[in-house]
Amino acid sequence: MNMPANSKPTVCIIGAGCSGFTTAKRLKDHGIPFDQPWRTLTAKQQRLLLQHCQDCGQTIHYPRIECPVCASPRLDWRAASGRGTIYSFTVVHSNAPSAFVADLPYVVAVIRLEEGVQMLSNVVQCDPTQLQCDQAVEVVFEPLNETFTLPK
Repeated sequence: MNMPANSKPTVCIIGAGCSGFTTAKRLKDHGIPFDQPWRTLTAKQQRLLLQHCQDCGQTIHYPRIECPVCASPRLDWRAASGRGTIYSFTVVHSNAPSAFVADLPYVVAVIRLEEGVQMLSNVVQCDPTQLQCDQAVEVVFEPLNETFTLPK
């Protein structure tokens, strides 16, 4: 894998309503109704979206039906910067489920976004041996099919 020109690894966000890495075959849409805007808008507009509470201003991830701070149901979706830092990570070298053997080694990470929330992700387009905590990363997008684009 290559480092991008800006020397920031990119991340594959494994977020609300989906699980998987890089192929539609491995992506499973769990169809959670309240995260539909996240999945639909990410696919069509290639923007990473986060829930936002209209009453207390809290940024929220993972998607929920009400704010975890003030219990308000008045939530909307806002574009995230797509930038963050690696909070924690591990490099998977073996014992991956069979659908992911071709991806070995791969990096599973917790990314702290600029907006203050953390997301589970995998880090791509980098040498896993060169990663470190607090390293800057940014999101990229890969269309998997006509209806879903995976933030990476």
